[in-house]
Amino acid sequence: MIAYVTVGADDIARAKRFYTAFLPALGYGVDEGAEGLSFALPVAPGQTPELPDFYVKPTFDGRPASAGNGAMVAFEAHTQQEVRDLHAAALAAGGADEGQPGFRDNYGPRFYVGYLRDPQGNKIALFSSNPDEPGRDG
Repeated sequence: MIAYVTVGADDIARAKRFYTAFLPALGYGVDEGAEGLSFALPVAPGQTPELPDFYVKPTFDGRPASAGNGAMVAFEAHTQQEVRDLHAAALAAGGADEGQPGFRDNYGPRFYVGYLRDPQGNKIALFSSNPDEPGRDG
């Protein structure tokens, strides 16, 4: 099980603007401190945390943050409309389009996805595989 994912950022304020444009809508709370941003899903008393947590931090070695070639973090939305809405919100908050929301021929018939780059260049996917919505072929 993946416990957490961390991406580096040189400008935490820009990263916060980008990530808070869509992660709270997916249920994530945010804590901000000197060490950066921490996003986690709420935990009811007596329940086990839902993982993974997501962190946006300055680099530990002090060198500029960089995006990993081939690395991507994907967040699951509830519906195709939510993918479209959150993709648009993330673009308005400083993200760059890496692929408009829609179905992709090389993925399953229900995998609806939009791709973005955060202000640091990290690749982010927002997707829905909701079985109650029409698929690519219907």
